[in-house]
Amino acid sequence: MTPRTTRRRHRVVIPVVLAALLLTVTLVSREFDQPDQTDPGFLSPVSTGDDGGSRLAASLTRDGVVVQRETETMQALRAVRGAPATLFVPAPELLHPRTVDDLGLLPTGTRLVLVDPPRRVLDAAGLPIRPVARRWAARAVAPHHDGRACPLPEMAGVDTAAVTRTRYTPTGRVEPVELCFAAGLARLPGPSESLVVGASDPFRNSRIDERDNRAFATGLLAGTGRVVWLDLDGPAPPPPAPPPGPVAPPPDRTDSGYGEPGDDTDVSTGDGEGSTPGDRSGRDASGPGRSGPDDSTNPLWSAFPPWFWALLLQLLLAALLVGVWRARRLGPPTPEPLPVTVPAAETVHGRARLYQRAQAHESTAETLRAAARTRLARRLHLPAQTGHEGVAAAVAARTGTSREAVDRLLHGPPPDTDQDLLDLATGLDRATCADPVVARPSPPVPQPRTEGDPR
Repeated sequence: MTPRTTRRRHRVVIPVVLAALLLTVTLVSREFDQPDQTDPGFLSPVSTGDDGGSRLAASLTRDGVVVQRETETMQALRAVRGAPATLFVPAPELLHPRTVDDLGLLPTGTRLVLVDPPRRVLDAAGLPIRPVARRWAARAVAPHHDGRACPLPEMAGVDTAAVTRTRYTPTGRVEPVELCFAAGLARLPGPSESLVVGASDPFRNSRIDERDNRAFATGLLAGTGRVVWLDLDGPAPPPPAPPPGPVAPPPDRTDSGYGEPGDDTDVSTGDGEGSTPGDRSGRDASGPGRSGPDDSTNPLWSAFPPWFWALLLQLLLAALLVGVWRARRLGPPTPEPLPVTVPAAETVHGRARLYQRAQAHESTAETLRAAARTRLARRLHLPAQTGHEGVAAAVAARTGTSREAVDRLLHGPPPDTDQDLLDLATGLDRATCADPVVARPSPPVPQPRTEGDPR
């Protein structure tokens, strides 16, 4: 493989590798930017962080919807008894497996809203759907699916919403399943309907004002006029074991077998004391209930959006890669005096070895040609503003060589191999050391003899 072929291959391989690395860093940064249901303050009605839900709770309150915050699963199940309500479960990942079964036994008139639930929760709750595809980020889509309009009347004023991160499909049972937003929203109608949303973006503080996310979230939760918001601060503990004694008959689905709900206030805590999204008097932020963002974190992280830090990290990595690739310090070179006097011959040989090791044929040829042009201009007493054609004409006239050959020697293409470079150096040396061509007198032309000339 010739050095020229190697250079061409590097010109193709290096940009491809850099583009692949940049794409990988982007995907990893985006994955870290996606919130997790186990993060503190995730979709909490009292959390004002980017991943909190305080702005959604405040919007529901302004619309006259009662938002009741519960921090325990059993209390939330009791709260939906007795009156129509919407049970909002923003973090199904935190539910205990022994309490998920109760989600399928909600009373008539209750709407269950699950945000991006895992497969085990769907199976345990008896919902006949399953996730079939998952994107690395939520996609904003229109309400229709497969050319059919969304049957939910609350979605009539929604054009696009970032709902589709996980797509769902029916499991093939007889229960009807209605799909909207390109299968990112699944609705299971019935006396107590269930809705499964494939992304958390429409409910989060940092995404609620994008496109029609706010209209989607409020329309989904405000239908019954009362929202029971299950706000878990961690994995839910198992439900208490039933007391020993005779087994009681199962409670009727239409009565209040789980107890009476707490006071209807704007946002109420698990102990029944009401509070608004900005009021935390009902439960201290340091208590077991979920609170807003941690005050001990550096405020600089929240001063800029997450995409800014991801972009900054990519720029730093790109600068590091460029520095390593070029293998030279950033900034102009600084001249330094030599500690000893180096003979000129050693300097020439040292630079020549460096040029040879780097295969810098073009730079070497240009250096040799520039030095030859300088010596020729000085020797021929040419003015400094003489162009390429003038120098070539003067050298051709001095050496007797054709003008095209001199121009190719002084300004031709760079050599490709070491032998071509050696031939160029030899030709330049001959041109600079050649003696001037002296015009020779032409031989006399013989005259024809005529008759009668004396002998």
